[in-house]
Amino acid sequence: MVLQQLSNGLTLGMVYALIAVGYSLVFGILRLVNFSHGSVYAFGAHMAMLFVSMQFGIIPAFILSIVLTGILGIAIDKMALAPLRAKKSKGIAALITTIGISYIIQNVLMITFGSQTKFFPKLFDFGSIYIGGVAFNTTQICISGVSLMLLLILSCVIRYTKVGLAMRAVEQNQKAANLMGIDVNFVVTFTFFLGGASAAIAGTLISGYYQIVYPNMGFVAGLKAFSAAVLGGIGVLYGSIFGGLVVGISESFAAAYLGGSYRDAVAFLILIIVLLIKPTGLFGKKGITKV
Repeated sequence: MVLQQLSNGLTLGMVYALIAVGYSLVFGILRLVNFSHGSVYAFGAHMAMLFVSMQFGIIPAFILSIVLTGILGIAIDKMALAPLRAKKSKGIAALITTIGISYIIQNVLMITFGSQTKFFPKLFDFGSIYIGGVAFNTTQICISGVSLMLLLILSCVIRYTKVGLAMRAVEQNQKAANLMGIDVNFVVTFTFFLGGASAAIAGTLISGYYQIVYPNMGFVAGLKAFSAAVLGGIGVLYGSIFGGLVVGISESFAAAYLGGSYRDAVAFLILIIVLLIKPTGLFGKKGITKV
């Protein structure tokens, strides 16, 4: 029973980690919590469903969803957030703007696709594998494997490529990075594309896991992923991954042993406890400002 719930929790945790990474990337660059990220996740899932229904096939639909959702992330920045940065508006203005964008995306999805729950085909369905009397669903194994591979690729991009180096430089000091010849606007655009792409991947994987799609699906998932990002230390990539795994596993065990109605509460309870003990998150560090 424990191994079964651990398997379920790791699958959910990997998906939450993908969404949480989107929060951390944007926060690391702009010091902004992008509350439209949950709706971007739902948009990605709906795009994948649309292309699957048009007989594009799972893989092409997956790729097109990633591209279009990444473009949506760029559009959110260019149309709503970049003008605020140009006017040097306060951070609260951008925060409220992302909340408004979230509701706009949700309503556009409702108008376009309807508010009903829709079917999404199951991904990676190859039956079950039994190890020591424990059934491991191949869907869960494949989703965990795909998520882990994508998280490793993303980590390598940020750690070992020139654009990743530029992202880390902009995260440290935008003005200094600009003086050193780094195109800060391109870095911000690329960051929003990565955030949108990771949300699309997570949305498609979780939709294939539960086999449903609906416009408001990003609300709770977005809050849990945000909790995972804060839990690990928002702005810290590996912290978001660890936080996602903690939230996923705790949710799975809560649903099994306490009942489905408590699965959401336990994740937020863990977050509150950690923040009371360590407000910067498990891997976050206190920012030091020279005055």
